[in-house]
Amino acid sequence: MDLATRLAAEPGRAGVFLDVDGVLAPIVARPEDASVPEATRAELRRLSGRYALVACISGRAGDDARRVVGVPELVYVGNHGLELQPEAGEWAARLRDFLTGIDWPRVENKGVTAALHYRGAADEEAAQRELEEIAERARKAGFIARYGRKVLELVPPLRADKGTAVQTLLADRGLHRALYAGDDTTDLDAFRALDGLELAVRVAVASAEGPPALLQAADLVVADPGELRDLLRRL
Repeated sequence: MDLATRLAAEPGRAGVFLDVDGVLAPIVARPEDASVPEATRAELRRLSGRYALVACISGRAGDDARRVVGVPELVYVGNHGLELQPEAGEWAARLRDFLTGIDWPRVENKGVTAALHYRGAADEEAAQRELEEIAERARKAGFIARYGRKVLELVPPLRADKGTAVQTLLADRGLHRALYAGDDTTDLDAFRALDGLELAVRVAVASAEGPPALLQAADLVVADPGELRDLLRRL
């Protein structure tokens, strides 16, 4: 019996955790245009009635993730788990002040974190070099600056990530079985959060832009959000 089948056999004892962009919603040029297909939404509604927990753990703000997914009955944690931290408000104010001094055409302020996008820039290599100057300024201001898929992310130096969010939600509900699906570097933290569980299913959604380490750490690999939907139908 494969891992997905074992998880589906006792859904009341398990949690299903899903990244949003690149996993449930196909990657688009403008993040604000992202949307989860209705067929995927139907599967999410079905799963929410079967499993002890279905949660979206996103780099977006939680409210924005809820808008994109369009299934309000799920649990949403945004900003890579930072929204669960008590210091989030203080760092949101510091980030707002920092961004006022930044000149970049596509800044997505998510409250606690920010994303500076360069997908579709006329010269993406030149844009990334320019962003590195901003990254250095951010580090001097106390933030962590890291790159994702065509984006520079600015985050506060708090001990929080997608993995801590998964661990918190599992502990709150006393669950020891879980599936997590992701497509980017930050999802590796969530993969590691499943270590030691009674049953863990790590799913990588493959992408030419994704980190090879994610595929190496995965129990299952799917080609795109459409194939992930096919996997969800098995749960």
